Amino acid sequence: MKLASLKDRRDGRLVVVSRDLTRCADAHAVAPTMQAALDDWEAAEPRLIEIADALEANRIAHVPFDPAKCAAPLPRAYQWLDGSAYVNHVALVRKARGAEMPASFWTDPLMYQGGSDVLLGPRDPIAVADEAWGIDLEAEVVVVLGDVPMGATREQAAAAIRLIMLVNDVTLRNLTGPELAKGFGFVQSKPASAFTPVAVTPDELGHAFDGAKVNLPLLSFVNGAPFGKPVCGNDMTFDFPSLIAHAARTRALGAGTILGAGTVSNRDADGGPGKPIGEGGLGYSCIAEQRTVETIRTGKPVTPFLKFGDKVCIEMRDAEGRSIFGAIEQDVVRYTRT
Repeated sequence: MKLASLKDRRDGRLVVVSRDLTRCADAHAVAPTMQAALDDWEAAEPRLIEIADALEANRIAHVPFDPAKCAAPLPRAYQWLDGSAYVNHVALVRKARGAEMPASFWTDPLMYQGGSDVLLGPRDPIAVADEAWGIDLEAEVVVVLGDVPMGATREQAAAAIRLIMLVNDVTLRNLTGPELAKGFGFVQSKPASAFTPVAVTPDELGHAFDGAKVNLPLLSFVNGAPFGKPVCGNDMTFDFPSLIAHAARTRALGAGTILGAGTVSNRDADGGPGKPIGEGGLGYSCIAEQRTVETIRTGKPVTPFLKFGDKVCIEMRDAEGRSIFGAIEQDVVRYTRT
């Protein structure tokens, strides 16, 4: 089942989307918003499945599905937690700013709490006031949770996964170093994140989701050129149940919590940090990684961070090449006060 939120007031209007992403049917009779459905998932899910089945069979009123009319599936969430499950990414980004990586990062997940009051739709721009802040994309897979008890077991954590989607977790790289040096985490260096048009139930991924990892490439494009295609299940040091249990160690998580696995990052076949797509590698899910690899290889970074006018696209396709979540397509624009 595929669900989306059309732009309507603050929290959107819930719709069920056809598997081919061409049509959608209103779900207001079941739940007015995505959050309302998650709050009562046991009752809402079977009724939403009925709508989905009727939509596939063309037995229900529907309209064309337009990603440009979509808010984020959860336009605002009670909680947005982002882990860093791909330790290769952590090591490279820390190396770029001259920070050592503690050995504990391989055994204890990194995680921060992001801003969840404003989450962007798939066509909303990346609006930044200053290019000098170092605008970077970060392509990730995220899950949306039901209620998770404090001290959840791995089994309870896995069972809490309700939906899966993608995110562009934008980072302002030139602000991260000074901010993290204060020892209190990200705030200004993490502007609003953007999400795919639809969130899908785990069964929509078939064998590509084993309950813990998504085993498909995550595709990123900058100005139409392929930038990254790392496989999400590879080099994932901490899987989703591990991340969920980590987040719930000392507190319960409420229904509607969004939890990300961090920037997808693969090592090269020879064990190295990875090569650009143009050199036969799998590329990267953020520019910071490519700049670090360039510095290792040539002594200085070459690839610039994003500029005003650039375009970013993030998408995942199934084995037949069909888009699963729809695409995040964002223009980088100068923010101006209104």
